[in-house]
Amino acid sequence: MVTCARHFEGETKEEISTILEEMGDSEPQITITEMSGILTVKTSIDPKEIVKKIHEKIENEPWVMRYTLRVIPIFATVNTDAESIGNAVMEQIHKLKPEDTYRITIEKRHSGISSSQIITQIADQIKNKVSLEKYDWMILVEIVGKISGVSILKDEDILSVEKEKRIN
Repeated sequence: MVTCARHFEGETKEEISTILEEMGDSEPQITITEMSGILTVKTSIDPKEIVKKIHEKIENEPWVMRYTLRVIPIFATVNTDAESIGNAVMEQIHKLKPEDTYRITIEKRHSGISSSQIITQIADQIKNKVSLEKYDWMILVEIVGKISGVSILKDEDILSVEKEKRIN
């Protein structure tokens, strides 16, 4: 999932397409969603590798990234219902060691589904400790209408272009 400023979706699509082509995917499926400022990207390249590549680009050529705001790796796409989301989390739960802590983050757009229902569905299946402040892993649920993206990530797996430019 890629975010950009409103009304810059076309430019962002070109920017991401160029990077993916440089990485070896000449035919990524990039979709401008109905929600302003949100694009979905389906590619053969590991989403974490894309984040690394953009990070390197910002270090070496910060002017190249003009429109992309954030790149959020999504490892599963499911229908927006608590059971499907919970199942997608459980397919990725192997990433956590028994001593690891986690938090659940839900980003909802154009959906009336209950966040607490999703959190309960997920948390009831995981034995690890929850830590909202100092967690090892984030269980991220990005709800975009009837479709949801689900990932278990480290904070550094999500790229904020503006933050990276400030650091460099």
